[in-house]
Amino acid sequence: MALRIRLARGGAKKRPFYRIVVAENTAPRDGRFIEKLGTYNPLLPKDHPERVVLNTERIQHWLSKGAKPTDRVLRFLDAAGIMKRPERHNPKKAQPGEKALARKAEKEAKAAEAAAAEAEGEAGGEGEEQAAES
Repeated sequence: MALRIRLARGGAKKRPFYRIVVAENTAPRDGRFIEKLGTYNPLLPKDHPERVVLNTERIQHWLSKGAKPTDRVLRFLDAAGIMKRPERHNPKKAQPGEKALARKAEKEAKAAEAAAAEAEGEAGGEGEEQAAES
């Protein structure tokens, strides 16, 4: 039986409210859970004390039993000082993909061709102007 500490959504449409619960992996998101461990109200301001309410004693108990928190709950636990969330580093995230690099190379090639054509046109145009002046 794999346990997760996760969010179960409640509240009305467009007015979310979440319970922090411990449940089996296979249980539905809003369905059967073992115990309610806290609440999360994303509509409240970030500095409001009731935005995230945790029962730290029971969370410690379930963590010792092998329950694993989801990423969002792990953020709450890290902010509360219960667990440490490992730093994530993805250096390739900000780099453009293959298609974007191909488009950029194609655009630069067209710009170089246009500049070369313009330079030829100017060189040829100067010779004609000099001949017309003579």
